[in-house]
Amino acid sequence: MSWIAIDRLTADGSTLECDLRPSRELRRFVTNTPFRVEYDRSIEAVPDGILAIPVLANVCPVAWANGADVYVDEVDRTFAHALEDVKASLLELHDFLEGGTLYARRTIDPLENAPSAPVADGAGDSTGATDGSTTTTPAGPGATADGGSDSALLFTGGVDSTYAYVSHRTENPTLVSIRGWTITPDHADDEKWAHLCERVSSFAADHDLETAFIETNALSALDHAMLLAHYKRYVDGAWYSSVGHGLGLLGLCAPMAYTRGIEDLYVAATHWEGIDLEWGSRPDIDDHVRWSGTQCHHDGYDRTRQERIDAIADYVDSEAPTLELQTCNVRMDGNCGECEKCYRTAVGLRLAGLNPTAHGYPFADADYDRIRRSLEAGAWDLGEDERYMWADIRNRVRETEPDSPRERAFFEWLLAADLEGLVADADPPLSHRVLRAGARNTPTSVYNLAYPMMQGVQSRLRRIRPGQ
Repeated sequence: MSWIAIDRLTADGSTLECDLRPSRELRRFVTNTPFRVEYDRSIEAVPDGILAIPVLANVCPVAWANGADVYVDEVDRTFAHALEDVKASLLELHDFLEGGTLYARRTIDPLENAPSAPVADGAGDSTGATDGSTTTTPAGPGATADGGSDSALLFTGGVDSTYAYVSHRTENPTLVSIRGWTITPDHADDEKWAHLCERVSSFAADHDLETAFIETNALSALDHAMLLAHYKRYVDGAWYSSVGHGLGLLGLCAPMAYTRGIEDLYVAATHWEGIDLEWGSRPDIDDHVRWSGTQCHHDGYDRTRQERIDAIADYVDSEAPTLELQTCNVRMDGNCGECEKCYRTAVGLRLAGLNPTAHGYPFADADYDRIRRSLEAGAWDLGEDERYMWADIRNRVRETEPDSPRERAFFEWLLAADLEGLVADADPPLSHRVLRAGARNTPTSVYNLAYPMMQGVQSRLRRIRPGQ
C-alpha cells in the first residue's frame, strides 16, 4: 500500500511547516525538505484543520497519481468533501490518475459549535476519520478579520487577473500574490518577487485595496523535477500546469482566508468555454474548492482572452487611462516587449483599440514582421495554449480593419497560417524528450543534476534560434 503521511504540522507566528513522510514507492516524488508556507500575518489562531489545507492541496494530487492514501491528524470537514469532488474531476480529466483515500483522525467545522460528524467510514475511495472523533473551535472565518473585504483575488497584474479585478472591483477584493511556482523561493528570484510585490502593492494603493503575500517551497518539498519527468508523457504542459495548480494555489490561501474572513476567493481563468485542454485550473476543479467559510471561484471562463482585453480596454477608457499590464515571460519589472507573450498581448491591445506602448508594451508596426518570422521559425516553445490564443486573435482580426500596410500584411498572413503546424514545429527537441523519459527510471539525485543542465542548454539554444 502506497501512502503519504503529514507529520508535525505547526504554526509559528506567520510560518506554517510540516513534514512529509512517504512510503517507499513515493520517495522519489518527496524530498527531505519540510513543506513550508510563509504568510504576512500570524496564523497561530488558525485551527489545525485549516492549517492542513495548503499541504493537502499540493500532496493529494501526487498521491492520486499513484493510487496512494494520505494521512493527517485533523482536517476541515468542508475541505475534505471538496477534495472528493476535485478528485472526481481530475480522475475524469486524466486517465493516469488512480485515486486514493484521505484518512483523518479528526474532522472539524470551525463555524459550528456542535461536534461535526465523521466525513465517512474510511472504507473504499472516500475520506474517513480513523477514530470517529471531532474537534470544534469557537473561532471561525471573520472572527479574527480586521474589517477588510470579504473577497479576495489571486493577482499578478496580467490580462486574466486584471480582468477578474475589473469584474469584481465593486467588492474591493484583497489582492493575493503567491511566490513558489512561476517565481521560485530561490534567492535567484528575490528580485523578481520584490518587483511583483512592489507592482501589486502599488496597484492596491491606487485602488484602495488590501494585499496578501504568500511564499511557499511546495515545489522543493515535493520533487517538482521528478514529477515533471515522470508525468510529462501524459500531459501537454508540466505537472502543476496540467494537474496540480488550481487546487494547489487555492489551498495555499486557506490560512490567509481564515485570518481575514474571506468568503469568496477568485482565481482567474486562463482558458475559456470551448477549449478542452487537460489543464489543472478549470471550473470543474476550482469551483469545487472550498473550506469552512470560504468558497473558491474560477472566474472569467465565459470570455475569451481577447474579450477580457476588450473589457480591460473599456475600463481604461472609463476609469484607468494609465493602467499597465504585466505579462512578460522574461522580466517582472516591466515587459520585455520581445517574448511571445508580450507580442501576443500587444497585438490583443491593438485589436481592442489601445496603444500597447501606453500600457506597458513597446510596440511598433515593424514588430509585426518579427512576430511572423519568430512564429514561422519555431523560435518560441509553444503549446496548445498558445494555438488557441492566436486562434482567438485571428477571430478578432477577421472583424478588424488594419491601420497600416504592415498590420494588413500580418493580418493576411495570420488568417492563412497553419496554427497547428506552427505549434508542432515548436515541439522540444528529441534530446530533451528522451532525457525526461529516461528520468522515469533514473535516481532522483542524478536527474536533479541532469535536468537543469539540459534546461540551460535549451535556453541558450532558444536565444540564438533564427527569427527570435
